[in-house]
Amino acid sequence: MWLLILEALGALALLVFLVWWTMFSGRRGGERGQAHDDARKDDPPAPGPG
Repeated sequence: MWLLILEALGALALLVFLVWWTMFSGRRGGERGQAHDDARKDDPPAPGPG
C-alpha cells in the first residue's frame, strides 16, 4: 500500500516538475516585444529560390 502511495507521489512530483520546466525555462529576456515584431514587418522579404 505504501509503495503505491510513494509511486503516485513520485509521478505527481515528476509531472509538477515537467510543467514548471516548460513554463519557466524560456528566453532569458522573456518574449519578444511588439516593437520587434513590427520592425520585422517592414523588412524586405528574403529572396526565394528561382
